[in-house]
Amino acid sequence: MKDQQGSNRISSGVIAAVSAAVVAVGGGVAWFTSHSSNTPTPSNPSARIVQPAQPSTKQPGNEQTANVYWLTPKDKNIALVPQPVKVASVQPNQALEAAFQTLLAGPKEGTDSTTTIPKATKLLGLKAENDEVHVNLSEDFTSGGGSTSMMGRVGQVVYTATTLNPKAKVYIDVNGKPLDVLGGEGVELQQPLTREQFQKDYPL
Repeated sequence: MKDQQGSNRISSGVIAAVSAAVVAVGGGVAWFTSHSSNTPTPSNPSARIVQPAQPSTKQPGNEQTANVYWLTPKDKNIALVPQPVKVASVQPNQALEAAFQTLLAGPKEGTDSTTTIPKATKLLGLKAENDEVHVNLSEDFTSGGGSTSMMGRVGQVVYTATTLNPKAKVYIDVNGKPLDVLGGEGVELQQPLTREQFQKDYPL
């Protein structure tokens, strides 16, 4: 009877040990399965958050449209006609500078547009702030032409300078000095100039 009881205890101990091993293995498998399935989950959302953030660091330039003003015959007079110029500008004066470079380069061939600004004229400086536009041109701006030619080129400068702010006051300098008298005929300019003043005092 003692041997039988001992064998029963041994077999019970073996069964308990095997059961414990099965539970341990099962628990390990369950732990591994849960961790292996959950491991990639937190990495995906973090990748999705980082990727869209990258394009936001880029700051595209602001595109502005400025008008360049040419002269076109109209009836017995001359009219100022705008030509739009689009510029991807970052700096405040960039659009106006591009407009003046186009103006000084002259109109394209094959168009009815003309200019009385001498081809050698260069833009020496440009500044626009507080409803004022200061334009500094080379001395070539004052060469050649009669009073009509002089008034035409002044009108081109005034209207092009005020393309982004039609109410702005324009100051025209030549080699850094205010332009008070223009041309050999002595056309006097009352500065600052505005569009309204130009139409009133210097009709084309």
